[in-house]
Amino acid sequence: MSELGKLEKDCMLCRSCELCKTRKNVVFGEGKKDAEVLFVGEGPGSSEDEIGLPFVGRAGKLLDTMLELIDLDRSKIYITNMVKCRPPENRDPLPAEKDLCNIWLAEQIRIINPKIIVCLGRIAAMRFLGKDFKISRDHGKFYEQDGVLITALYHPAALLRDPRRRPETFSDLKALKAEILRVCNSTYKEVN
Repeated sequence: MSELGKLEKDCMLCRSCELCKTRKNVVFGEGKKDAEVLFVGEGPGSSEDEIGLPFVGRAGKLLDTMLELIDLDRSKIYITNMVKCRPPENRDPLPAEKDLCNIWLAEQIRIINPKIIVCLGRIAAMRFLGKDFKISRDHGKFYEQDGVLITALYHPAALLRDPRRRPETFSDLKALKAEILRVCNSTYKEVN
């Protein structure tokens, strides 16, 4: 079993916080196990909790479309969330839940070892880029931490609620593709 596979198996048994009492499934993540680009959301929604995979509901379908715009798909990246269980009523994860679940995310990042981390939404961006991060002001900017580029996009669910943000997100996606082409070796190469 791979190191990531073992981590996922251990994560499935987690009962560290109250979210374990209301979840249907742990939503660990999916995608290329050694992806150069890692997408991180805040937490699973109802569709994700039902199926056990990240970004499979309406927001996930929009994310797939966003990826297609820059010639990506789930086979070339890895997608996960900060917390692995659905917060009730899709509320923001509580600080204690994020802290307790951070062990899983930190290990995913260590094992996958991405070159670029894309935060989907304000909550994930604040985890990586600090509490002063404002998605409306700072989306699409790139920051470097320990040799890893980090950027944030509007969360696909936010784009469903406010389609006026889509043009600026399209610009952010084009900038993301340029950075992937600049720093990643295999993300856009065909696998034979």
